[in-house]
Amino acid sequence: MAPYQFIDRPSPFNTRNGKTLPIFAITPAHIETGTIDPIALDWAKKAGFKAEAGGLLMVPTADGHLGGALFGLGKNPSDAPFLTGKLARTLPAGDWHIETAPLTANRLALGYGLGSYRFERYKASAAEAPTLLIPGDADATDIKRQLAGVFLARDLVNMPTNDMGPDALEDVFRALGEHYKAKVSVIAGEDLLKQNFPLIHTVGRAAGQAPRLMELTWGKKGHKRVTLVGKGVTFDTGGLDIKPASSMLLMKKDMGGAANVMGLALMIMDAKLKVDLRVLVPVVENSISADAFRPGDIYRSRKGLTVQIDNTDAEGRLILADALAYADEEEADLIVDMATLTGAARVALGADLPPPPPTSPRRPSPGRALPSTTRCGACRSTWATTGTSPPASPTSPTRPRAAWRGRSPRRCSSSASSPATSAGRISTSMPGRRPSGRIRPSAARRRLSARSTTIFATRWHRRRFPSDG
Repeated sequence: MAPYQFIDRPSPFNTRNGKTLPIFAITPAHIETGTIDPIALDWAKKAGFKAEAGGLLMVPTADGHLGGALFGLGKNPSDAPFLTGKLARTLPAGDWHIETAPLTANRLALGYGLGSYRFERYKASAAEAPTLLIPGDADATDIKRQLAGVFLARDLVNMPTNDMGPDALEDVFRALGEHYKAKVSVIAGEDLLKQNFPLIHTVGRAAGQAPRLMELTWGKKGHKRVTLVGKGVTFDTGGLDIKPASSMLLMKKDMGGAANVMGLALMIMDAKLKVDLRVLVPVVENSISADAFRPGDIYRSRKGLTVQIDNTDAEGRLILADALAYADEEEADLIVDMATLTGAARVALGADLPPPPPTSPRRPSPGRALPSTTRCGACRSTWATTGTSPPASPTSPTRPRAAWRGRSPRRCSSSASSPATSAGRISTSMPGRRPSGRIRPSAARRRLSARSTTIFATRWHRRRFPSDG
């Protein structure tokens, strides 16, 4: 049985053994030692081909026709095992095979397949694409299975919300389950309240299409229980705390967690792994209407905790709270959840990843080092660490003494960095909210050091990159 496909597309592979053009995937050492086809070697030297990573050189035959291609892997091919994906975009149309390559056959073919992906649902197909012969020692079935899972996730994320809202995502979910004879159930609309999924209902009730919780089960009881949970926000306006227009442009991707767990489920079911699989996808559109949930509202989750809404753009953690509580009601050997939380990613990876502000702030005086900065993992408050002061916070023993940007520290909304405010209550405060108070102008004018630079950059990042929640 062929793997499930949401969008039918031709295979990037061919089966024309003996009737294909050769690709010599080589490193600089192959040219230096002359361990490739003599004609190809001579042409490479004349053309000045260095076999740099991703480099491509067409090789003619003696009579001037296309005879093959040289593809550079660089000095360390293992550093980019899927580099052959570039071949799918740079080779001319035709049927090809890999003649030589210091990489495993599976990686060669999988890399090429991943690079062949196109999303052309809304435009005319491009020119004929090249195809690659899967090496005989590669696992063709496994390669095609992985590509099907990856392509499903990519297709779902690339679909615009007008064609991939909650209703359409449910259709794909059911089609996937039907293809692999899995059991699918859906709880939608007011039934969410009846079956105790209040937070999923709260986030999605303002949309034109009803919120829902989709569940897929597959496999045999007694095998290892694996539960996958994916965030399915088909579009995120931010709710009443609406996002700026620039931050809303790609919010069709906010169901990327759901797309990924569906792609992973496809691979598990297609491979017939010996697991008891359960997939949970809460699906909503975070929209605005008279029925939208509001900042300051307090709701009770499926687990029984009360949740205060401080920002309606923190919708992802709400729907996942109900879904994960439901997942935990049945014992599982492994629970994996996936979600698009870009603001949280910046907390984890640091603020140095985004580009610098268009106008550089004042630099510190020569000889004065820029102090390192640290962020609270929950509220994203930023402080400059001295590096030499002993721990001072009673709620976080490992936190160094810090200067909180010239203002008094506020209580963080997360129990990880501050005492609980009230029993059984959590907060949905958005990462990036600023503490109360402001820096006095006189102090700011005196601060010509790197500390003012840190403050400027932090504020710019928070304005430019609001959290996606």
